[in-house]
Amino acid sequence: MVATTKTMDALKSIGLNLYERKIFVALLARGVATAGELSQIANVPRSRSYDILESLAEKGFVVVQPAKPIRYVALAPKDALERTKENLKKRHEEMIQRIDELKGSPITAELEAIYKEGLNLVQPFDMTGTLKGRNSINQHLNSLFKRASREIRIVTTGEGLDDLYSNHYNSLKRIVKRGIKLKILAPVSETTPVKAFSEIADVKNIKKPLNRVFTVDDKHFVFALTDDKKVHQTQDVAFWAQSRHAIKSFVEPFFDHAWSAE
Repeated sequence: MVATTKTMDALKSIGLNLYERKIFVALLARGVATAGELSQIANVPRSRSYDILESLAEKGFVVVQPAKPIRYVALAPKDALERTKENLKKRHEEMIQRIDELKGSPITAELEAIYKEGLNLVQPFDMTGTLKGRNSINQHLNSLFKRASREIRIVTTGEGLDDLYSNHYNSLKRIVKRGIKLKILAPVSETTPVKAFSEIADVKNIKKPLNRVFTVDDKHFVFALTDDKKVHQTQDVAFWAQSRHAIKSFVEPFFDHAWSAE
């Protein structure tokens, strides 16, 4: 029985590459087989079949049978998926533990020192970048917000305020408790985000949203290049720069003018 395109795509969505999908389905059809037999059935190069089967075994999709030649046993799909899920959870937990241990170790302090030393060699115009996708933008904003030492200023739209609330409210609340000032210029209405932000920030109404602009201290700014009403979140684009000059000469005057005009 040949797997449908929909089934092959579903296997791709959980991390199996083309050869892994072909070999796995071929093994399901045979139950037990050698690497050579599976390479012929699946039309996969024999030289690659051993590595592919080893990878499938590590992920939990097949069982290796110690014999001569080595044979591979197919697991029932539900069992294979459950084993794979447990393996992924275990690896994920192990990776989180390693990252936490690394963050608190002298190694991270050394890497931070290298980073700061490297910054001294970087020209201001090099510290820029384009962020594509709402998720990427939010991740970068979250990183910048956490580095704030004095003030965060935000100009945003109604939709942008909802997004800010969904993705950053708890983080911003903790940041404000550290003494960081938060100013938000956005359309004000009787909504949950407005009420919540009013408790932690100086929120002011703007009748006509200008754009989505974020500044952190006088170091970083993020400027949206797309209309959040007209593009899908995967196509949202923003420009980021670390430039004291740009903030002082353009972004802060822009914010101050918009703030005083309302």
